[in-house]
Amino acid sequence: MRGFNVDVGVVPVVIRQDGRQIRRQYEIDFVCNLGSARYYIQSAYRMENEEKIAQEETSLRKVDDSFKKIVILGEHTPVLRNEAGITTMSIYDFLLNPNSLEW
Repeated sequence: MRGFNVDVGVVPVVIRQDGRQIRRQYEIDFVCNLGSARYYIQSAYRMENEEKIAQEETSLRKVDDSFKKIVILGEHTPVLRNEAGITTMSIYDFLLNPNSLEW
């Protein structure tokens, strides 16, 4: 609807543990590209506790670029931006406002 090419993203991460390198991959639900614009989007029904927030934001925090990172929730919530620059908004704001990616 907005003209984006949409893919699933994977963020490879190497963790050093006990003198070994462990490779992990974190999935990003949607990577949306349109020309030079890119948005990383995670979707979740709710983020009711710190554990769930960390789970949804981990892959976004591992991306090492300055493109916009967004978590879209399936419940009403105000549009918020945290210290890592990750924006959280409701599915209603995302779908009903054509400029929601620019918030």
